[in-house]
Amino acid sequence: MAARSEGVIETSEGEVRVLYTNFALAQVEKETGKSIIAFSEGFANGQTGIRDIAIALKAGMEAQRRSAQSGGRVVSLRDAFNALDDVGFGVVAATVMTAIAEVLGYGQMDDDEGDLDPNV
Repeated sequence: MAARSEGVIETSEGEVRVLYTNFALAQVEKETGKSIIAFSEGFANGQTGIRDIAIALKAGMEAQRRSAQSGGRVVSLRDAFNALDDVGFGVVAATVMTAIAEVLGYGQMDDDEGDLDPNV
């Protein structure tokens, strides 16, 4: 297991697959100039916009391309905007933010899972 989450966005051109890892989230931070927590909280306080979600989509698309090792050209921001234009902000934001939340939540245990430390 690892801190990673995948998603699929169905566009008129076919599937757009995204992968989020801590590295991909660091790319989002670098390109938006926001911490991933500030990026996430920005949906509630109006500080995260369309360009931000396109940057996050691009990071996920590029991480998926690299993971698949299928070659091809680097994913561009235009590629992300094409998908965003095709399916709309809501679909992209839901897919991207669900995956990001899964990466951020990795390793947290529910109260009913018990203690995972074998030394206790």
